[in-house]
Amino acid sequence: MVKQVTAWMASMAAASGLAACGGEPAPAPSPTTSVSPDDPMPAITGPERRILAFGDSLFAGYGLQEGESYPARLEIALRARGVNARVTNAGVSGDTTQAGLQRLPFTLDNGGDYDLAIVELGGNDLLRQLPPAQTRANLRAILDELQERDIPVLLMGLRAPPNLGAQYQGAFDAIYPDLAREYDAELVPFFLESVWNRPQLIQQDRVHPTADGIEAMVAATVDEVAAAVPQPD
Repeated sequence: MVKQVTAWMASMAAASGLAACGGEPAPAPSPTTSVSPDDPMPAITGPERRILAFGDSLFAGYGLQEGESYPARLEIALRARGVNARVTNAGVSGDTTQAGLQRLPFTLDNGGDYDLAIVELGGNDLLRQLPPAQTRANLRAILDELQERDIPVLLMGLRAPPNLGAQYQGAFDAIYPDLAREYDAELVPFFLESVWNRPQLIQQDRVHPTADGIEAMVAATVDEVAAAVPQPD
């Protein structure tokens, strides 16, 4: 899986002229942290809002210390905004959409009630160059399961690198916005937008975000997550 992800990140970097084939990459601004110690902390009110973070290694916290994963940092950022959030990390490294679909019922059956599910899957399908129609079908089945259980969804979108060809890229990139419209789900168009072309925010494996990278990703998406959390009755 790591070799596959590395190839993808390298191809994404090459596509944007950032591949390290000579010379140093251009410097980028320091990441914006999701929570600043100088920020005033609003009062946390209302009932607890339970959020399921369902994804792959980008949620699991591959290569990070405990408490540095995206779900862990997202919970802190939401609470800093006054949202009484508890985020459950259900990220499994290496999961394809098919693997996620297979484990979703067990995850839901054993996790209690959730107010929101954040679905972040498809990267490993992309790395294996699985047919986009297969990825779409699996994600649709995941959304069907969540819809049947009356759990609102926030989709974390991904994009294919152009070196896979225009036909593949177009078919893959359309999956997330299409499904978001079909299921009336909220959407982050490109989950890796804040880090994919900033090598200083990627671990030495050239794949997974560093702790600073996670902070940048949380800062870039926390507003969308907060907006997607249903208000208590």
